[in-house]
Amino acid sequence: MDETESQSSGEEQRPQLPRGQSRRSRRQISFGLPFEGPRRLRQVSFGLGLPFDISSAGRRNSTAKKSVDDGSFANEDEGFDDNDSPPTSAETGDDENDHCDADNKWGRGIVADIRRTVLTHWKTEMTNLNQTVVATTFFLFFACIAPAITFGAIYAKATGNWIGAVEMITATAWCGIFYALIGGQPMMINGGTGPVLAFSGVLYSFSKSLGVPFLTFNAWVGLWVALYLCFAAFFDLNKIIHYATRFTDEVFALLISMIFIINALGNPFAPVGIYYYFEEDHKSHDEHEETPDYSYMATALLSMILCLGTVWLAFFLKQIKLSPFGPNQLTRNIVHDFAVVASIVIMTVIGNVLFSSVKTETLNVPDTFAPTYACCTAECESNWPVDCEDQAHPFRQRPWVVNLWDLNGQVWVPFIAAGPALLAFILVFLDDGITWHLINHPSHKLKHGDAYNYDTIIIALMVAINSMLGLPWLVAATVRSLNHIHAMATKTPNGKFVHVRETRLSGLGIHLLCLVTIFALGLLKLIPMPVLYGVFLFMGLVSLQSNQFWGRILLFFKQPSRYGETGESFGEYVMPRRIHLFTAIQLFLFVTLYVVKAIKSIAIVFPIIIALCIPIRLYVLPKLFTADELALLDGDDKEISECLSKDEFDFKSAASKESLDEEEEDEDDDEEKKNTARQSTAATTDSEIVDDELKGGGVNHFFMAPSIAEEEEIASSRRRLSAALSQDEEANI
Repeated sequence: MDETESQSSGEEQRPQLPRGQSRRSRRQISFGLPFEGPRRLRQVSFGLGLPFDISSAGRRNSTAKKSVDDGSFANEDEGFDDNDSPPTSAETGDDENDHCDADNKWGRGIVADIRRTVLTHWKTEMTNLNQTVVATTFFLFFACIAPAITFGAIYAKATGNWIGAVEMITATAWCGIFYALIGGQPMMINGGTGPVLAFSGVLYSFSKSLGVPFLTFNAWVGLWVALYLCFAAFFDLNKIIHYATRFTDEVFALLISMIFIINALGNPFAPVGIYYYFEEDHKSHDEHEETPDYSYMATALLSMILCLGTVWLAFFLKQIKLSPFGPNQLTRNIVHDFAVVASIVIMTVIGNVLFSSVKTETLNVPDTFAPTYACCTAECESNWPVDCEDQAHPFRQRPWVVNLWDLNGQVWVPFIAAGPALLAFILVFLDDGITWHLINHPSHKLKHGDAYNYDTIIIALMVAINSMLGLPWLVAATVRSLNHIHAMATKTPNGKFVHVRETRLSGLGIHLLCLVTIFALGLLKLIPMPVLYGVFLFMGLVSLQSNQFWGRILLFFKQPSRYGETGESFGEYVMPRRIHLFTAIQLFLFVTLYVVKAIKSIAIVFPIIIALCIPIRLYVLPKLFTADELALLDGDDKEISECLSKDEFDFKSAASKESLDEEEEDEDDDEEKKNTARQSTAATTDSEIVDDELKGGGVNHFFMAPSIAEEEEIASSRRRLSAALSQDEEANI
């Protein structure tokens, strides 16, 4: 049966392809699924009406069932729930929660979110404990406590010690426990972020210029932010977030991922990362200046080994799950789940035991649990020991509850605070919304639905309470949340999500450990800082794996004719220059965001730059790209499937479907004729050579008469050539 007959028997027609692509990249479609392979294998697939895929790398439409049947990854013991069917509309809320079309104003969206998430799945999420949950809890505990302490130290510098490491750990612990118990999207993890930290530094400078205490001004701004967030949830302003596409989401996600990676390796704007250990004047070397045998180069080399070793060991142990090593699958699953925790323990032992004579940096944790700000006097208007060096001990610590009326006689401050609060609201609203949008991307296979409006109320409550207690504001932490999903996911060997165990227990356990840490801060000093840098680097690299923007950046360095091997539809159907133009626009916005965030004097406009990404995608890109190009470059799986099922593509410089089909068929026929001619010529030539050899003459006088074994080998070669020619003739038929 030829291709024309097979296509007429029920298969879909091939979608139109743009000119200029290689024939190899023009993959035929069966039921809308791209596949590749030798021509006769494709004919078999069309003849049977089934898709055939022999590609070993990352096909978009590989199914979960195939991988389970092959034994490639986990079964029920490895993380599946008892009910592992695809999500229904009741579970996802797709029918009742079309955020762009449904009327969720006047609080109806909040009620719908509560019904869809907390009231439906709370019991399941609080009882689905297994080894993966335990392993993820310990892994993300280190991933949460280390940034909390690090951010706390930076907060202390940015706010004159009014907020420090103790406040950051306290906020992380109580907010995490509170959200894990009643939040609407349990896979999210709250934490401190760089943009919010930068904004707090701006507020501190502003409060000094106004002549009011920082915590009082910060509290009023926080209360206004909480009010704005409640307003946004009540009137369903979160529907704006749903106009954000992968274009905006992945620019923001790559920014946060790169912050983790750059801060682990070496930040060009701050002395943070393993690179700075190679500088003799780094602050970590100061405390060892009087040690006679101390070598900063030895410390730097060991720090680099511990950091990179942690990353390598974590990835190596993660791969054990799909390997044949170990006595059984259960053992491999345990190694996989505890990979990061084991890496931290092993590298900590190497650093502290095997190289005990080489001193490495440790976390700078406070000695006791108390507010960071120590007062010189009862009025607590000056900081000990900075403002009173001759005083041996502080008079007291600042009170936990902020005095809202300590306005220094300026009663208009609560109203002035509404202005900067509006910028802070935009920052918090977008930071949370984009992270939630990333978490709930269809590729993550989450079943329990989203809760944008309800969670906005929860965040508002946490911001208000933290403001009253002098604690930092926490928002959705993008990299930690994505790593939470990756850690709880069951994937195919090529990294596609199949199932995610959605649980509240991991988030609850993570932050309970943070709470316990408050009373045992000294234990954290046992972990070398380079090991924690390795954890940051690992988290950043893991979050890059599912970022299509990063994959398209790598295409700049790849052969264009092999773009189709990426497993993404745009690589097969969109012209390379169009792909690069789309990527270049994203790259420009990414660099702009990073520079704005890094420069403290203009960091306050960071949320505005993020917000501009949405209208740029909605109103500018449609003028540069066709609808089909945007669907393949920026659409979700449903939009891509709809695009591929069309009879024609609306591409720049695209020819008609009929001409492309005819051109491709002509190319196929010409190439088959050439191959047949080459094989026939080769067969004739081989036969002549063999005959000459057997005769001992002709053009091959150099060869001696063949032996019996050589004659048998020559005969075997003839049979193989005849069989190959017969197969080609059958394929042509």
